[in-house]
Amino acid sequence: QVQLVESGGGSVQAGGSLKLSCAYTYSGGYMCMGWFRQAPGKEREGVAAIDSAGSTSYADSVKGRFTISKDNAKNTLYLQMNSLKPEDTAMYYCAADYGLPGLRANWYNYWGQGTQVTVSS
Repeated sequence: QVQLVESGGGSVQAGGSLKLSCAYTYSGGYMCMGWFRQAPGKEREGVAAIDSAGSTSYADSVKGRFTISKDNAKNTLYLQMNSLKPEDTAMYYCAADYGLPGLRANWYNYWGQGTQVTVSS
């Protein structure tokens, strides 16, 4: 049983920062986790991912601005978002799987409910 709950979304002006959190629970195994986003009328986009060994990957559009991290002791995944742009506006989802899905959204089997991020100009 895997459960994911996102929090930390909100509204911010361009150039600002937000930090998203994803509290997770699972029965066992080593999970890869990621952040994805979807804006109205757009396809779901992989933003950042981190595997059980700590290896990370990022979409080109967020490299240098976003940082994914995980605190195993707190069972929490984070996404630090800096230098936010209006095009970052989307619903952000936390996801997890036991394989090595990376930024491939269709490889993840477990998803949170999403948290809205709105960046104004």
